[in-house]
Amino acid sequence: MRPITPTDWGIATVALLALPLAAAADGSAKPAAHAMSDKQLIASALSAAPAGLRAHAGVMVANEKGEMRTLRESTNGFVCMPDAPNTPGPDPMCMDKASMEFVHAMVTKTAPPAGKVGLMYMLAGGTDASNTDPFAAGPGPNNHWIKTGPHLMIAGADAAFYDAYPKDKDPDTSRPYVMWAGTPYQHLMVPVK
Repeated sequence: MRPITPTDWGIATVALLALPLAAAADGSAKPAAHAMSDKQLIASALSAAPAGLRAHAGVMVANEKGEMRTLRESTNGFVCMPDAPNTPGPDPMCMDKASMEFVHAMVTKTAPPAGKVGLMYMLAGGTDASNTDPFAAGPGPNNHWIKTGPHLMIAGADAAFYDAYPKDKDPDTSRPYVMWAGTPYQHLMVPVK
């Protein structure tokens, strides 16, 4: 498998960082990515992935302008990103290329690519989000805000795949469930303990 380069991830990764996210309720802030050493950024990014992927996963980080910098090349098809400093909870993420294309489609509000199933890991946890609105910027009376812990995600599968799992607006997050059901961006959330 060829190494994944910044060009492969570029626009999609920058777009991912621009997703609307809630601010910490207490106003606290995490350290900015530029305040962390490369070693700390790599450790944060790799905390998203299972042990078996870490040794060969790439690591990329964005600066304040959204420009990407490769800290480590990928040799296994996965690229991890460290915890985003502008979000309230832990959210390092590790994705394969199909997942990145899925996220790019969501951020650009276009249809996800057909026939490309992607796998994403957030084993350090995830920032809380709406379970019904992919574009919700914060909790609201009708957007079913949920708290997610460590999980993996399967994105881009055929609609019939998701029909086998609960699509409740207020799901039991300790079991697999579909997030953003009925939208082009629905994906399976699988909690990991």
